[in-house]
Amino acid sequence: MSLFVTGTDTGVGKTHTALQLLRLLRVAGTSCAGMKPICCGDRRDAELLLAAGNGRLTIDDVNPVWLKTPAAPIVGSLVEEMNIDIEQILAAFRALQNRVEHVIVEGVGGWLVPIRPDYFVGDLAVEMGLPVLVVAQNRLGCLNHTALTVRSILQHNLRCAGVMLNPAGAGATDDVAALTNADILQKVLSVPLLSGLGENLRELPSDWRLMIDSTRKAERVDQIQGCQQIKHD
Repeated sequence: MSLFVTGTDTGVGKTHTALQLLRLLRVAGTSCAGMKPICCGDRRDAELLLAAGNGRLTIDDVNPVWLKTPAAPIVGSLVEEMNIDIEQILAAFRALQNRVEHVIVEGVGGWLVPIRPDYFVGDLAVEMGLPVLVVAQNRLGCLNHTALTVRSILQHNLRCAGVMLNPAGAGATDDVAALTNADILQKVLSVPLLSGLGENLRELPSDWRLMIDSTRKAERVDQIQGCQQIKHD
């Protein structure tokens, strides 16, 4: 099973979530690797993902495109006069899939961050054909940002594997929004709301194991339907 991790914004905890998921997958005895298709600015996220996975991989294996400009990919490509090669990214992703059981792909910023004028982060997830995990920060505005992101994922005909809320910081957990966001999201969304992945965990929580199992089953169904469609054609 592979998974695409997106956020409702930049800085909401995508990297932390991906790192903890990789750590717990390794504890469970499975082979896994992180991937950061595009880095903008430094490569710190990719370096952390590389260290969290297993297998003899290089930084270029997990981060095929590195833009030095700390801005959206479309801005970095214009400033550096560099064409972002989507096929290069997809080839790197397929290579990782052939080497490990789980590939955890961390997107760039939010779901609709532009990579090119006609191509967004969500389009990359579509080409990878991955279920999507949405990471949001538990603060005022979370309901709107999360609902918009989940709706767009479903409109792209992708499976939303779940939503995970990260704490917004000291003192933020006491406000009304932070206290009620989880309950409201469970009422208005038709996707699982997953528990947080803390550094103190020694195994994947039961709701995460259920999400992984259901995602695997959905992938098998899609594969069977795809084979049946090929035979029918």
